[in-house]
Amino acid sequence: MPDPELTEPHGKLTVRTLAMPADTNPHGDIFGGWVLSQMDIAGGIAAIEAAEGRVATVAVEAMTFISPVKVGDILCVYTDIERIGTTSITVNVEAWARRNRYGDRLQVTHGRFVFVALDDEGNPRPVKPDQPAADGGASFRPPST
Repeated sequence: MPDPELTEPHGKLTVRTLAMPADTNPHGDIFGGWVLSQMDIAGGIAAIEAAEGRVATVAVEAMTFISPVKVGDILCVYTDIERIGTTSITVNVEAWARRNRYGDRLQVTHGRFVFVALDDEGNPRPVKPDQPAADGGASFRPPST
């Protein structure tokens, strides 16, 4: 039986986009920097929702490229808040591809991104979580709707 860790994404679908020919490297695969930027955008969206305001990327603590993304793949990026600190938010980010726009999902990349909450002047500001996270450790305040 396949390992469920590798067959199902973790977290919330945050970004979905189509890999296009303009985004290829010299070998014809989608450039890793393009995938990284999509993951940073998704992580930023999750961090903005958790911080309820402006954030900036301060670190990519881990990044693993598992499989290339191909032209025509739909890149689906999932996010999960791992930890909320005093001013920082750590987000686990997974990128999955749907081959030829409809095929099976394949995990292509995963990483851990750290964001800092910023005030209107661009200075770090406290994040004030209201409720415990599912893991009982960090806290997370869902965005208001």
